[in-house]
Amino acid sequence: MMATKLNGWMVAGLLTLGAGAAIAAGDHAQHTGATAVTPTAAIAMTAGEVRKVDPAQGKLTIKHEPITNLGMPAMTMVFRAAKPDLLKNIQVGDKIQFRAETVAGGVVVTDIQPGK
Repeated sequence: MMATKLNGWMVAGLLTLGAGAAIAAGDHAQHTGATAVTPTAAIAMTAGEVRKVDPAQGKLTIKHEPITNLGMPAMTMVFRAAKPDLLKNIQVGDKIQFRAETVAGGVVVTDIQPGK
């Protein structure tokens, strides 16, 4: 009977140590700048309206709904396009669906589709 109680306490202790190690590893990831990688296809598209296009600079201004994957509220802001081709058929006033991601510390538009 005593062995059963000790085994139960040992298991509880090991689980606690394991949880502590996982928390410590998570804390360490924050200090090193490591982040979870989300596959691009899993990132939701956001609705917006194009306010300005600057192909020479590879930028566009979008009035957009909240960007859920970035925790960003609705606003109007300038984005850099990941590829110049993304801006090829975009005009001021276009309703779009776009995907924005954080790349090298900046927010970048990685996909643009016609709006719905």
